[in-house]
Amino acid sequence: MQIGIDSFAAAYDDATRAVSPADRMNELVDQIVHAEDVGLDVFGIGEHHRKEYLDSAPAMILAAAAARTRTIRLTSAVAVLSAADPVRLFQSFATLDLLSRGRAEMVVGRGSSIEAFPLFGYSLADYDALFAEKLELLLRIREEEHVTWSGRFRPALTGQGVYPRPVQDQLPIWLGVGGTPESFVRAGTLGLPLMVAIIGGETRRFRPLIDLYRAAGEAAGHAAEKLTVGVHSLGYVAPTSRQAADEFYPGFAKAMGSVARERGWPAMTRARFDAQLGDHGALLVGSADEVAEKVLRHSESLGGISRITFQMNASSLPHAKLMDAIELLGSKVAPVIRESAGRGALQAATIG
Repeated sequence: MQIGIDSFAAAYDDATRAVSPADRMNELVDQIVHAEDVGLDVFGIGEHHRKEYLDSAPAMILAAAAARTRTIRLTSAVAVLSAADPVRLFQSFATLDLLSRGRAEMVVGRGSSIEAFPLFGYSLADYDALFAEKLELLLRIREEEHVTWSGRFRPALTGQGVYPRPVQDQLPIWLGVGGTPESFVRAGTLGLPLMVAIIGGETRRFRPLIDLYRAAGEAAGHAAEKLTVGVHSLGYVAPTSRQAADEFYPGFAKAMGSVARERGWPAMTRARFDAQLGDHGALLVGSADEVAEKVLRHSESLGGISRITFQMNASSLPHAKLMDAIELLGSKVAPVIRESAGRGALQAATIG
């Protein structure tokens, strides 16, 4: 199982100190470097177009990290494809692939926030149609250097070449999904790896949707090993479970409160937060041993996952705390997960 971190490049820190956007951005690149140093596999940058985040141009942040790293994979988390030009998006990540010598990936999705749509002149009434059409074009560009294509929302391509081409023969493109069954079916039908954002409730409740994805993929003729599943979850690791919860909760409650007001959700309380820390709750917050065990439990309940990514900066923790958590993730959590995965693979080979 690959283990990584996703960041939304929060522009703010906790209330104890003021940090400039320039400092925050450079701290983020330091976090990516540190994640590689402690042996993590992947680092993702989200995409938002609002004041509290600095990730409106994720490929730029990842390119800065590419210049300082050698092994860690660098991905969007997610790129809001519905509001992007697939040609420019492909060019940006193909360029990142060249700079990183073959370590670039994309996770693309429709986006859970809507601010990109009016910003780039799109209508929310076309929410799904935009994504379907742009995904079709993005996959065509990945396959063909010279593209002939026409659609509703973008001028036609009549054989133009799209450059540069990436180092990787096929630039990895994951489909990022929430809880919409049609999205799981779409990913399976296209044979795309699936990245499931699970930020609340019980993780095991997503098993029927993942089964739907695998069934759609198999029905479309895709090999089972191609139908890989990753999970993106809110998480944080500290020396003790109490410390992890106490440090993560205040910023988490503030961030979730903002989202709740926008979407009409119930307010976040400490009781609701603590309920998510149990065996089946989605939050990966706790000591290293607890978090490792919970990741393995989630993987089993979902029928096996190939990647887990932790979203830690949603709680506006200071840089030093995030660096400590990355250290624990790499030195304490990842080895337990990898050892267990290795035992499972050995057992399967022995039985086979």
